[in-house]
Amino acid sequence: MFEAVLPRGKTLKDIFNGLKELITDHVNVDVSTDGIKLQAMDSSHVSMVCLDMTVDCFTVFRCDQQQMTLGLNMKSVTQILKLCGNDDTVTLSCDDDPQRLTFKFESGEDRVSEFEMNLMEIDAEHLGIPDTDFQAEITMASKEFASTKGKVAFGVTSVEGNVGHGNMLFKHNPYAEKNPVKYFAKSSPLNEEVKLGLHLDQPLVVQFNLDEKKANLGSLKYFLAPKINDDDQ
Repeated sequence: MFEAVLPRGKTLKDIFNGLKELITDHVNVDVSTDGIKLQAMDSSHVSMVCLDMTVDCFTVFRCDQQQMTLGLNMKSVTQILKLCGNDDTVTLSCDDDPQRLTFKFESGEDRVSEFEMNLMEIDAEHLGIPDTDFQAEITMASKEFASTKGKVAFGVTSVEGNVGHGNMLFKHNPYAEKNPVKYFAKSSPLNEEVKLGLHLDQPLVVQFNLDEKKANLGSLKYFLAPKINDDDQ
């Protein structure tokens, strides 16, 4: 059996409000004794998202199997979560041979709502994510990041020396309408701060921790492939 109790529905709502901008159809969620993980690419294979919710996110967490994979229809999940209040307690549960995932929303003693969603069998490849020693790291206010709406391009132009001297570039992005960064910003309500990791010729990493003060609860990370210029080919 799998059961997880999240003390505030807002966390789950904010996560999926961000994910739905890039993942429009379906996604696999991996549940294990370590917590809940999700990994998916957008349809253009330009960006990737990784969710890691540790067991510390939950007031109750039980997973009797070493790992379970739950195939979710994103449209169904977002429709169900619209019925969840920000301060509702959320319980997710399913059997060992999962065919359905149950959502239960509790608002004190006033209201209890329960919904079942059919699970899907989704053939998806797990991608390895190499650790990167960033040449530059930026921590900025999430509201400021969201206000760019993808109209600012972030980059590292040069790095030198063992001590570490670098130049970072912020410039107008003429391709803002097609820039996935504006979708990453939809996750800004998760945390007041966002962390950006930059490295020449490596994906831009945008990280929202799931808690303002406790990094051990997990994170939502977006990866954006670097733009390849014709001169580099």
